[in-house]
Amino acid sequence: MKVLILVFVFAGLAAALPSGPVNRDITGAQVIRVNPTRAAHLHYLHGLFMQDLYDFWTEPRAVGKNVDIMAQRWMVPVLKATLSKVGIEYSVIIPDLGDLTEKSKVANDRALEMAKRRNPNPKHNMDWTAYHRLDDLYGYMDYLAETYSHIVKVKTIGKSYEGRDMKMLKLSNEGFRKPIVFIDGGIHAREWISTATVSYIMSQMVENREDYPFLDHIDIIFMPTINPDGYEYSHTHDRYWRKTRSRTGVLGCRGVDPNRNWDFHWNEVGTSDDPCSDMYSGPEPFSEIEMQNVRDQLNKYANRIKVYLSFHAFSQLWMYPWGHTFALPNDWVDLEDLALDAVESLTSVFGTSYEVGSSMQTSYAAAGGSDDWAKGVAGIKYTYTVELRDTGNFGFVLPPGQIIPTGMETLEAVKTIGRFVAST
Repeated sequence: MKVLILVFVFAGLAAALPSGPVNRDITGAQVIRVNPTRAAHLHYLHGLFMQDLYDFWTEPRAVGKNVDIMAQRWMVPVLKATLSKVGIEYSVIIPDLGDLTEKSKVANDRALEMAKRRNPNPKHNMDWTAYHRLDDLYGYMDYLAETYSHIVKVKTIGKSYEGRDMKMLKLSNEGFRKPIVFIDGGIHAREWISTATVSYIMSQMVENREDYPFLDHIDIIFMPTINPDGYEYSHTHDRYWRKTRSRTGVLGCRGVDPNRNWDFHWNEVGTSDDPCSDMYSGPEPFSEIEMQNVRDQLNKYANRIKVYLSFHAFSQLWMYPWGHTFALPNDWVDLEDLALDAVESLTSVFGTSYEVGSSMQTSYAAAGGSDDWAKGVAGIKYTYTVELRDTGNFGFVLPPGQIIPTGMETLEAVKTIGRFVAST
């Protein structure tokens, strides 16, 4: 009876608050891993997910697939009580997220300081032993454009909502006329490993150009972060910020989920109309200037882009469309074959395993995503969303020491894709 009363009281308090992470306090927050062993469990978790009372780090997708839920300190008792009440097994994988986040920040700051001390190049501060801020990243892209001007061009494709540049690097040795692989990261602000991985691959292919002979036959576009406002905010204010930073008209609730904002089956499933939700799809498709800017580049080069790769974190998934339906594209076998080849190359480096399949099969419903739009509207044949390391032990707080290993293995996957495009 006491448990039921506790559940009732906390649920009432939660219902009285705006949904979503408003003024998020992670002191004493926990990440709880849930294992839905029956269809009824999965149904219950879907309902809980749609209420936006908690931050689902991984979303309910199938019986037997773990779901990681971040609960703020005052909501931990009610979450555990409700899970126990419906018979869903759980374990605490991060007992104090605030403590882990602070330790991670200290470690990253220390790594940044050490990197600056040992960096032999006075023209940039970039390395891959730490997660860097936007200024370091853009400074490095400009350095590459200056140092390797015969193969690199950096272009500002527009401004973000808060007025930051959105930079794109084009890698080509013949005037940018060949088939293109378009690679972006950082669409969700807190997924730092995606931005770091894209910039790592960019650095290797530019600074060691001779090691990649397939680049004689293809061009590559790199955009390490396509949500610069959110990325900076996740460094300065809220480590777990996901969205853009646009004003929604609701006090205390800013931003739109940029990967629910694309105009292809927009706002159909896996989204929210609530501006306070992390899954808020926006007032209309392409309401976010950042996504308009990326869309315009995809449209501009659509007839030459052969592969579109959007890097995210986490869960170790290599996914192709669709995100709005269990139906598969007519050419899904082609998409899966290339994905399997890429993942085989990735796994060969450190043994890291990835699951391959459509977004709905491997992950969850998510309409309005960039990969679906790239295929369904822009007509790009091979489009993928890749969820990088890990599978939840650290989640979004992947230690800086895993940046280079993640970059190394993912580079092998991209090399496989590059060779494929070069040969077709």
